[in-house]
Amino acid sequence: MKNKKGEIKLIAFDVGGVLQLGRFSFRKLKRHESFSTHQYIAKKLNIDIDSWFDSLDTPYAESIEGKIPRKKAISIIAKNLKISSERLTQLFHKAYKYGFKKNKKLYKIAYKLKKKGYKIGILSDQWYLSADVLTSKKDMKGFNPVVISCFEGVRKPNPKIYKLLVKKSKVKAKEILFIDNRDWNLKPARKLGMKTILFKNNNQCIRDLKKLGLL
Repeated sequence: MKNKKGEIKLIAFDVGGVLQLGRFSFRKLKRHESFSTHQYIAKKLNIDIDSWFDSLDTPYAESIEGKIPRKKAISIIAKNLKISSERLTQLFHKAYKYGFKKNKKLYKIAYKLKKKGYKIGILSDQWYLSADVLTSKKDMKGFNPVVISCFEGVRKPNPKIYKLLVKKSKVKAKEILFIDNRDWNLKPARKLGMKTILFKNNNQCIRDLKKLGLL
C-alpha cells in the first residue's frame, strides 16, 4: 500500500542488527550476531564463554534498562573478572568496534529520507558501553529523537519505550514507521498503531520502503 501524503512523518531505526551490522555470521550456530562481542572478550581474558557470562551476572542486564548506574555496573563486572574498570571498558569498546560495522548503505537511505522531509529517529536497546560505540554522537547526528534504553530506564519490548518515542517525536503513533531486526520488538509498535518493517538485509528493507512510497 502506498504511503498517503503526510501519513508517515518519522522513520525510527534500531541500531544493533540494523544500522550497525555484526561482522560475523553465526547462523550455523543459531546465535545472535552480537555473540561475537562476548566471545572476543572471553578470548582476550583467556576464560571460557560460560565463565564470562557468569561474570556479567545481573549488572549487564540491569544496565540495559538503566536500573543500575554506569559506574556501578562496570565496577561489579570488573570485580567479578578481577580486572580494573578501565581495562573492562577498553575491552568492551574494542570488542564492539571489532564485532560491528556501520551499515553505511542504510545510513545513506536514512539521510535521503530526511532530505525528503521525513524525520528520522533511533529506538534501540543498549547498555552503557555498547552505547559509547554503536550510538556515538557522530553516528547519531541528524537523528531526532534518539531513544536508548539504558538512558531511559526501559527497554524493548516494553510498551513504555515505544510510547516514549511517540512523546519525544511529537507525532502520532500511526505516523511512525519503525524498523527492527526482531519481530518481537515490532509487535508492541504495531499494537500502538505504528507501521513496521522487519529488517533482514538492505535490499529487502529498501524494497519495503519503496512499497510504502517513501523512496
